[in-house]
Amino acid sequence: MMKYAVFYRNVNLGRPGSPSKVQFEQAFMNAGAESAASFLTNGTLVFTIRPETDPIQLLTEASALLKIECGLKEPGFLRSVAYLSDLVNLDPFASVDLSSIYLCCITFLHAGIPTLPEVPLFSSRKDVEVLRFTSSEALCTSYQIGKTPGSPNAFLEKFFNLPATTRNWNTVVRLVRKYA
Repeated sequence: MMKYAVFYRNVNLGRPGSPSKVQFEQAFMNAGAESAASFLTNGTLVFTIRPETDPIQLLTEASALLKIECGLKEPGFLRSVAYLSDLVNLDPFASVDLSSIYLCCITFLHAGIPTLPEVPLFSSRKDVEVLRFTSSEALCTSYQIGKTPGSPNAFLEKFFNLPATTRNWNTVVRLVRKYA
């Protein structure tokens, strides 16, 4: 069996325009997953498929079912759990002084980005710093200036003019520990 994680943009299970946990998992099962488990309530789900199943096609079908079922229009960003495990093993935030930041984040980027800029890349308020780009993610730190922490998602969506979704790095670490 192959394991995949999907990270949906702007989903909070049970809220208007978002599926319930049951709807979320059932859409993936109905699309052909062997298993599907929501991880937290933020639109993150881990599913398993047989090797001959196309994970992108399954995501497309599940997303279409979620649109019909609850009106979900947001994109999902697909990664294999093995890939996420390799990323976690790189320990990309090892050199970060955690006492100086608000949060370590990973932003899943849209596939349509032609070229990635040089790093470090800072938001205009200097409340987000992109430390590293992979081929499909941005590894960022968020700083709190005043009462408001920086939003890697808002910064990168505006920068690239494409949708993205961001998770706390610890969410990915915990997901990998549970499912890898």
